[in-house]
Amino acid sequence: MDNKEKLSPKDAPFAFGKNWGQFLKTLNEKRIQVAEDSLRRLTNRDHLKGCHFLDAGSGSGLFSLAAFRLGATVTSFDVDSDSVACTQELKRRYGAAGETEWRILHGSLLDKAFLNALGQFDIVYCWGVAHHTGHMWSAIENLTTRLKDGGTFVLAIYNDQLYVSRAWRAVKRIYNRLPAVLRPLYVLAIGVAEFSKRFVVTLVACLLRLVTLRNPIVPMLNWARESQSRGMHGWYDLIDWVGGWPFEVARPEEVFRFVRDRGFLLEELSTSIGHGCNEFAFVRVDASAVKSPQRGETIQR
Repeated sequence: MDNKEKLSPKDAPFAFGKNWGQFLKTLNEKRIQVAEDSLRRLTNRDHLKGCHFLDAGSGSGLFSLAAFRLGATVTSFDVDSDSVACTQELKRRYGAAGETEWRILHGSLLDKAFLNALGQFDIVYCWGVAHHTGHMWSAIENLTTRLKDGGTFVLAIYNDQLYVSRAWRAVKRIYNRLPAVLRPLYVLAIGVAEFSKRFVVTLVACLLRLVTLRNPIVPMLNWARESQSRGMHGWYDLIDWVGGWPFEVARPEEVFRFVRDRGFLLEELSTSIGHGCNEFAFVRVDASAVKSPQRGETIQR
């Protein structure tokens, strides 16, 4: 959703927390370890001991748990009460119920007063959340103020595919206007279509590598690796993708410039060639170098 588009009364936000509650039924040690590996990769750290970690939009709570197990002092928050409950459940389930080094709060990325009260952090983690607030750029800007000098800002934002993204906006609106009983069938239909498309593309890539005398298995391995890169569950990720609303997108260079101009250097970047998320890891430079955006400054699209 671009900033000029208004939500109609029929466009209620997607129930992210209820979906994550179902995901928790599938959570196991392997998924947690994959999440830990993802954090190590994105933060370029073997452990998070001594780090203050902010999970901005904690969702299922998986990455709050992963950060805590890696040694961080964790602050988790979400605007969705069910997501807050999911994070609390993981804290209880994995024996951290009495731990003061992990606090869980209810709050919004758009609430500056709430964010300012949290303090500053060594790591701010916001994976696939800001683009669901309805005011993505404001959410990102608010988070940039929560980093200590030298801190790492991990951010993932939906890739802008122009007309394809507009089509997905329609897909999401349809999901949220359907009766609840029809939604699983709708998700299944979208999933089958997406799987078929990806299978054909991957098969063609395998054949091209074969005729050029290169390893034809690589595209299949890449697909499998992408599917398990964060420890999530395919079905509940699909529900989140099909139903996730509000919905905004950005080109990677837009995100890069926006965060760079607020005093950050880009350390890691993983781009999506399709409708997935572009993944960024920025490092905050000295606060005195931060460039304050001018009044009326906008993102060029």
